[in-house]
Amino acid sequence: MKVLLRKNVTNVGKIGDVIEVKPGYARNYLLPHGLAYEPTAANVKQVEREKLKYLQELARLRAQIEARAAVVNGKEVTISARANEEGHLYGSVGPAQIVAALAEQNCFIEAENVVLDEPIRKLDKYSVALKFAEDVTAAISVWIVPIHGEEPQAPDQAATEAAEPASEPTETNE
Repeated sequence: MKVLLRKNVTNVGKIGDVIEVKPGYARNYLLPHGLAYEPTAANVKQVEREKLKYLQELARLRAQIEARAAVVNGKEVTISARANEEGHLYGSVGPAQIVAALAEQNCFIEAENVVLDEPIRKLDKYSVALKFAEDVTAAISVWIVPIHGEEPQAPDQAATEAAEPASEPTETNE
């Protein structure tokens, strides 16, 4: 049975294509879900108008995606993480931390845009790819640095030091 697709259907065809499908597939899926019409002259004209609107919307969305990619391309972010003396992280840095670091620089992306083969587990500088669409990508530099500042004290030691005044010498009675 020949049908005119009014929407893109995965592994079947694109909008505006006239394709041959099994009658059951057309009757039970494509036609009831509004994915296809019978290929009449009026339907062909209507689908051409729908296709034009679809292509315009696609172009608008693509321009937005390219603009987002251009904003983040080449950015450098620094992420502080706890690490041992050899530079191995106690945890790992993944897409969520990279997205949060970019958000601090007013660059908002989604975690699914970050392409990492595996989470980052060492202190170093990494080049991370961002994929916004099939052929729209960007690259950023991610610095993983150790957390600087005071070393955390054990709770018992901190409580003892807070209770004792440090400036007064202690006297002993004998």
